[in-house]
Parts: sequence; structure tokens; C-alpha cells
Amino acid sequence: MSVEDVRSRKERILSAARKVVDNVNAMSFTNLDDQQVHSLMMMREIARGILCNRVEKVSKNDVNKALSSSIEKMVGSCKDVNSILSKIPCEGMDDEQTRSVSRMKEIASTIVTRRAKITTYRHRELVESVDRVDAETVEGKVGGATATSNKDTDIKRLQRRLFENEGPEAKADTRNVEGRNENQDNTIDGLSHSGNGDVNVQVGAEQGITVVDGETHAVQSGQNEVIKSILLSPLRVSLIWPPDGKINLEWVKTMMEKLVQSIKTYPPTVFWSLMPISVVDNLIDAASSILSKEPNCVEVDCRGEDSKVVVVGDVEGHFHDLLNIFNLAGLPSENQFYVFNGNYVDRGAWGVEVFLALLAWKVLMPNRVYLLRGNHETKFCTLMYGFEQEVKAKYGDQGEMVFNKCSECFKELPLASIIAGCVYTTHGGLFRSTQLRRSKRKRAQILELGSLEDLSNMNRFLIGASLEDSSILTDILWSDPSKEDGLFENADRRMGLSWGPDCTETFLKESKLKLIIRSHQGPDARAGQDEFGDMLNGYSLDHDGESGKMYTLFSVPDYPQFGEPKYNNEGAYAVLKPPNFETPSFHSFKAVERPKVRDVVT
Repeated sequence: MSVEDVRSRKERILSAARKVVDNVNAMSFTNLDDQQVHSLMMMREIARGILCNRVEKVSKNDVNKALSSSIEKMVGSCKDVNSILSKIPCEGMDDEQTRSVSRMKEIASTIVTRRAKITTYRHRELVESVDRVDAETVEGKVGGATATSNKDTDIKRLQRRLFENEGPEAKADTRNVEGRNENQDNTIDGLSHSGNGDVNVQVGAEQGITVVDGETHAVQSGQNEVIKSILLSPLRVSLIWPPDGKINLEWVKTMMEKLVQSIKTYPPTVFWSLMPISVVDNLIDAASSILSKEPNCVEVDCRGEDSKVVVVGDVEGHFHDLLNIFNLAGLPSENQFYVFNGNYVDRGAWGVEVFLALLAWKVLMPNRVYLLRGNHETKFCTLMYGFEQEVKAKYGDQGEMVFNKCSECFKELPLASIIAGCVYTTHGGLFRSTQLRRSKRKRAQILELGSLEDLSNMNRFLIGASLEDSSILTDILWSDPSKEDGLFENADRRMGLSWGPDCTETFLKESKLKLIIRSHQGPDARAGQDEFGDMLNGYSLDHDGESGKMYTLFSVPDYPQFGEPKYNNEGAYAVLKPPNFETPSFHSFKAVERPKVRDVVT
């Protein structure tokens, strides 16, 4: 079986497993007995195991854990809600608004303190199922399972209704939500609002909202309106993937606004409620279908009279500084191109936000936005420097699946770009040739400088994830410049190469290029290296030869976000314009104010 056949078969298996998860999540468990619920949950857990590359068999104990663990997680979500509500200032509110906030706090507090006989609802998977079905089929398409604390699951006995005394005005409140008309059932943020005014609670085994069984606690009339006022808030309405699968500029801007609001307002544990897995899944699939078709070295054709290219270095999870670059340089447009040199994740608190935002721009403007791969777009780094922990903090039990999805997308990213036929950009640097020579005396491999042809012919999709081997991919992502002539192993990093001014001159001359812009090194990497610029203003001229120049570009100001020492540096981006694309202008900028980080592992 060929490599392509294996890859295609793997995709079919993953697609089938994803459909199993989606279909189980979309089922109503109202009329099922315990055994049927456990059977469906077993199927779902097996499918999730396939998606997460799980090796061990799924046991009944795994299913029981999936059902019971939701109780504590959802109670934790209510604690988060309570914490947020307690920080809302009452100044400027009228009496009705003050009462609403008070009611919200009462509901959340009741859920936290009354843990017996609770019904749990998998909010995240509800949002996913709503995203995947047509508006006409929303009713009854959301499901899960109920669980009792310290007892066996009893599906039939627990009620499905959250409020016993629904006010008649509730029906009117369900109109025109996210584009649905008033005659449709609406499922929003965990509540299914039917046309007769009932509010149905769906159940499951993941983070969400917990509600007390009607036998234990009868909530007051009118509390459903209070809950809906929270759920219909612009901050809490989940982003929805367009039904036709085509995003537009307004969708991308809305997404970025929601990311900003999420960081500012909510803890990472509720991130999935604003950016559901179904949206992430569709976004990454759409981006991967574009990225996988791009060559290893993309050609940026930008020779229009009014064109401008913005080159950005490392971002490393600094979402607000990325937004600042867009603010300073302008958004991507018909005449404005962007080339990102990699390192979107790790070290900063918001790598998920950075990566998803850039993928959205790539999908929207595939021929105006170019995303290259950095050394942190590898499992080797993301397991070590924080991205894996960040994803799992934001997506909980499904974090591993999201992390693996991102990791697969990383492998699709191109490795270099050529802008206007004269500027070469990449993350790390130059690389070895695939045509190796051996020394007659020592049988050792002699390093020779690689060419654009070597780069074009390599297979970027299959080379080792650990990057511990000596390969072109390792060189491109990890190499650093040297003031000493020659090409030799990178002793400082123990990965990649070090190359001297002579190699830069040779590469530019043989490739008929005039400029190299690479990234990979910030002020921490340059500390103590007197022969190079200190990167405190975000860029450095490292090689200057007859055929052209080589710069290093770093776009994270006030680095690092966590840990010491602080360098109080500026970030920078480069702007290339006709007719002299090979003469860049560098723009340094200071850090913008960053919100306080909420419980992200670094």
C-alpha cells in the first residue's frame, strides 16, 4: 500500500470516527434505559479514542468516568460563573438589572451547593451538534446522558425540564437568535427553547451547566429569562461555522472580537463555549486543504504598483501584539500581503487564539496571507513549552483531540517564501544539501549548502516529528547565522546548522535573490553574543555581502511574557514595497497592555 493510500485510509477512519461522535452527541437519550445509554457512550468513547490516538481498549469504567466526571467539571464551571458575576459592578444598573445579576448568582450558587440528583449537560457537544445540523432539524437533535452523584445512572427518573413555571413571554424571546426565525426551536448555549415556552435541558459528560433535579429543588418562576439573558449575551453566543462553509471578512472580524472578549472576560476553561470544537475542526480542515497544496517554498506574487508586503517574525502566543501589528500595518487586503515566519504558539498564553486567527485569515485570503512553519510548530516543542497544556486547559477532555488536529495542521505549513522574486523568508535559516559527500579519510559526511531545488524536492509532511535527526527540515526550522565562514552543526542548540556570511552570499547569488529575512532568535538568544545585534528593537542586520543582506526579525515585544529576565524589548515587522522589494523598512513597536493571564499552564 502506497503512502498516499495509507494517508487516505487514515483520513477515512478519522472521518468515520468523527461522525460517530457527532451522531451520538446529536441523539436524544430521553427514552433510553441505562444499558442503551452506556452502549452509546461506549461507542462514542471508542470513536474518541481513535481521534485521540488512544492505544488502550475502552472499558465500562471509562464510560462511567466520562459520565460521572462531568458533575465536578460542571460545578466548577458554575463556580467560574459565580466568580465572574461577583466582579460585575452594580453602579449604573437599574433595579431590574441588579435583580437579574442577583438571580444569576443565586442559580449558580444553588448548583454548586446542591450536588445530589443533578442532571448534567454537555454544553460543548451541544454547540457542536447545533453547528452541524440545519436550522430546521435543530429540535430534538441534541443529546447526552444524565448522571446522579454517588448513584447509578437513572435516565428515566430524572427530569428534562429546567423550569416548572415558564412565563408566557419566553416564547417571544426565542425569535431571531443567530438567524433562526420565530417559528423554529432554538438551542442556545445549552438550553433548547421550544415554541410552547418550555426550556429543555440536554445532558452529557463534559463541561457545561449543571441543573438540580426537580424533585430536589424547584427553581423560581422567571429564572429562565435570567439564564437566557446570560446565554444571549454577545460575549457568550458561540461562533458558528457558516452553513455554506465560506467565511467572509465580517466572520473573521467577529471571530477576532470574540477571542478578545473571551480573554478579557472569561477563564480559559470556558473558551470552548465561544469557539466550539466544530468551528475549530472546520477551520483547520479548510486551512489544511489550502496549505497542503502549497509548495515547500511559496511564491508571493505582489508586483502590483500599489502592493505592500508585511513580514512578521515570531509571535509565540502573544495575541494582543498580533492585533497591534494589524492595527499598525493594516489588515490583509487586495493590495496588502502578509508573510508570517512561524512560531505562532508556545511561551505566550494565547497560542490557540493566535493560530486560529491566522488560519481564518489564510482561509479568507489564501493568496494574500502566507503562513510558514517555525520550530515551535512541532510536537517536540509544543509538548515542552506550553501549547499542549494551553489547548487542554481550553478544551478539557477533548483537548487532546484539538491538540492533535493542530499538530497535523502544523505539518502542512510551507517552509519558506520568495517575495517578488528577490526576497527569501524562512523561520530558521539555510540548510544542507541532499547530495551528501563523504570524506575519504574519515568517512564522515561533508556538509554542503542546500539549494532551492533541494528545498523544493523534500517531503515536509513525513519527516520526523521529534526533529532530532539531521535533515533539511531540522535545518530550516532550527539553524542560526554565524559570523564565522562555513557550514557546521549548531553546537548551541544541538539541532540544525550554523552558517557564515560566505554561505549567505553563495545562497543569494546562486538563487538570484537579494535579501533574506529569517526569525527564530529574540533578545534572549542574542544575549551575550556581541558579534550580532541584541534584538532589543526587534530586528538585526546579521550578514551584508556583495549579493545582498540577511536580517533577523522578531515580533514579540516585552519578551518573555513569563519568567525572567525581562528584556523590555520592542518587537518589529518589515514592510516591502515596489520597486525595491529588497530594501525593507523595519517598524519597531512596544508591547500593548495585556490582560491578566487566567490559569494557563506555562
